[in-house]
Amino acid sequence: MTGKIPMAETHEVFNQPTPLENYNAFNSDRVLQNYVEKFGGAWGQDQLAAYGDKVGHELLRAGFDANGHKPEFQSHDRFGRRIDQVNYHPAYHQLMQSAIEAGHHSLPWTHSVPGAHVVRAGIEYMHSQADPGSGCPLTMTFASVPALQHQPDIAKQWLPKILVNTYDPRNVPFFEKQGLTIGMAMTEKQGGSDVRANTSRARPIGQAGPGQAYEIVGHKWFCSAPMCDAFLVLAQTDGGLSCFLLPRWRPDGSKNAMYVQRIKNKMGNVSNASSEVEYRGAFAWMIGEEGRGVRTILEMVAMTRFDCMVGSSAIMGLATAQAIHHTGGRSVFGKNLHEQPLMQNVLADLAIESEAALAISMRLAHALDNPQDEAEQLLIRIGTAVGKYWICKRAAQHTYESMECIGGVAVVEDNVLARLYRESPINAIWEGSGNVQCLDVARAIQREPRVVDAFIQELEKAKGHYEEFDTSLHDLKQVFSQPGVEESQLRRVVENMALLWQGVTLIQYSTAEVAGAFIQSRLRDGGHMYGTLGQGADLGAIIQRARPGL
Repeated sequence: MTGKIPMAETHEVFNQPTPLENYNAFNSDRVLQNYVEKFGGAWGQDQLAAYGDKVGHELLRAGFDANGHKPEFQSHDRFGRRIDQVNYHPAYHQLMQSAIEAGHHSLPWTHSVPGAHVVRAGIEYMHSQADPGSGCPLTMTFASVPALQHQPDIAKQWLPKILVNTYDPRNVPFFEKQGLTIGMAMTEKQGGSDVRANTSRARPIGQAGPGQAYEIVGHKWFCSAPMCDAFLVLAQTDGGLSCFLLPRWRPDGSKNAMYVQRIKNKMGNVSNASSEVEYRGAFAWMIGEEGRGVRTILEMVAMTRFDCMVGSSAIMGLATAQAIHHTGGRSVFGKNLHEQPLMQNVLADLAIESEAALAISMRLAHALDNPQDEAEQLLIRIGTAVGKYWICKRAAQHTYESMECIGGVAVVEDNVLARLYRESPINAIWEGSGNVQCLDVARAIQREPRVVDAFIQELEKAKGHYEEFDTSLHDLKQVFSQPGVEESQLRRVVENMALLWQGVTLIQYSTAEVAGAFIQSRLRDGGHMYGTLGQGADLGAIIQRARPGL
């Protein structure tokens, strides 16, 4: 038989969209640009664009690699010495180095200019889209600064190396490094969020009190991330639950008595190592007043909860972008998928949800940029709990719906949506679950009633624009006029607070199409699923605003 042998091809691949890659995560995101500009971060646009280019190119690939190769625990070296080493894929270190060089961990503390928290939140937002896992030690390092400032002598020694934009992943003593990262170890098996149930015990080595050396015996059920250079730890003393800074290496250069038991095998946040540890006489310095550990750590927790808001907003933002990009490159039933009316309703609804999340996150960043404004600080006190409760809970359903827009391809691991879906519940659980946030709202109202006045004052900025908003605001005021909120009803109250806060922020800073559709669907007659916007919503305009501007 003569002639060419036919190629073993069964079909031509067509009607498949291109992947969303090789783009600038800042320049392509009109919504992110809007809130950076509106809340005082315009001066950082060049810095954000530079990081956005990295996120859309090499860090996007690094995120896949870091999540495809889980951290591995190495207890001993080949000579039998205990080292408690966690080994990461090089892509994880690439992500950490890039973020630290950009100031993810330090920008507001090193640049005391208006908008610094907003610009830093923009960096975190984009970095979380490349890899949420590495955001954990970055967030803890960032949030450790207010806690450490409670102990000026320790802060003087540690903060210069925490705030420098240098990443050093070596497992060596802190005094041999130029740049340091800080982790956190709070919860124990028997207590979880109830840290006052902790049984770990700290005893003074010599003199007792703030800044003094202690030895800690006990355990931590969650210690993230175990390769940080030191950890903020809660332990019991004779004076009650106290806060400590526990270094991985002792000041004399010997290995501290902190022993990693195992690395958690988590469903999400895979690139980051979370561990169980034991302290067998571990060296640590007391931070802040004895017996006031929760108070000392409170500002750190406020910062990490704020970062949970930004991180979940980022997940929703990327999920929306992926859904709109994919449906824009695929035809179904003879028409482009993103032009199908039913799909348009879903896409627009997803876009509204992700923008509303980013809007109040950036609004809170703006409040953080105004530490001298009492009303702004009161908004932070209550808004952090409200925002974390609502945004982090909405992320899971939102990410799933985005997967459904894409279809079967979205559940395959080489598509970023699969990772986003596994990641989506994490922030809702970490740093205090939903019930903890609701109880924190109730506690804030009881202890500092002025937070209600500050919150209502914020909401009243949008009175007179929508009847539905005004009615919902009136109803919320009626709730707050009562002596207290029944605990079983706290979720309903906090949900209403979140929706009104998102509504007022969109009315002030978004487009009329987005704000109007949000008010109509969330405060008046919305359905229970995404894709139930009313007939008056301008679906095309909303989708175009959220569509990646490649």
